[in-house]
Amino acid sequence: MPRLTPANFSPALYEYLRKYQEDPTSRIFAPLAEAYRKSGLAKEAVEIAREGLRIHPSFVGGRVALARALFDLRQYEDVMAELRSVVRDVPDNLVAQRLFGDSALMMGRPEEALTAFKMLLYFAPADAEVGQLVQELENRMYEEGDTRLRKDILPTRRPLDPELSGAGGFQTREVSEAFSGDRVLARKRWRSQIELLQGMLQRVERYRHQH
Repeated sequence: MPRLTPANFSPALYEYLRKYQEDPTSRIFAPLAEAYRKSGLAKEAVEIAREGLRIHPSFVGGRVALARALFDLRQYEDVMAELRSVVRDVPDNLVAQRLFGDSALMMGRPEEALTAFKMLLYFAPADAEVGQLVQELENRMYEEGDTRLRKDILPTRRPLDPELSGAGGFQTREVSEAFSGDRVLARKRWRSQIELLQGMLQRVERYRHQH
């Protein structure tokens, strides 16, 4: 168990730690990990959360606590991996949706970010910040006809060398170049995103009626 110092002392943390030491198999590991994270001990929080999830692998609160600590450590790929099942199976978990959406943006995956923010906005329609994010993502994805928010490099099937023709060679070019002039393709990609979101909303409706 990580050592505490006066610099990161927290009465709540010590209380959670005491309960955890009394019963290491309890779900108290989740608030304990969160208390460590808030004390600036994200690595220790990850360690505690992972240990707890080995005993309670389906505990959503523990998975969210782990994801928050991983986000603080900027391990965005791991955040998405931990929360993918949560945002799918428990779509009204607003913390998970926000963490997943923010991590997707940091990883340059605006289509996944848009799905998460749409779900977040569905359950919290008054959230002006999320509404603005959704609008910006929708506008940029429609205008650029691409599934990336940033002007990243896009691989194409243009061979680097004549000898590589037909052998899977690749060359890179700008996203704007790849899609400029092909508005039909852009609209097809956008329609597919809309269909995906509609499917997600239908699943959310079924979830809300069941719970």
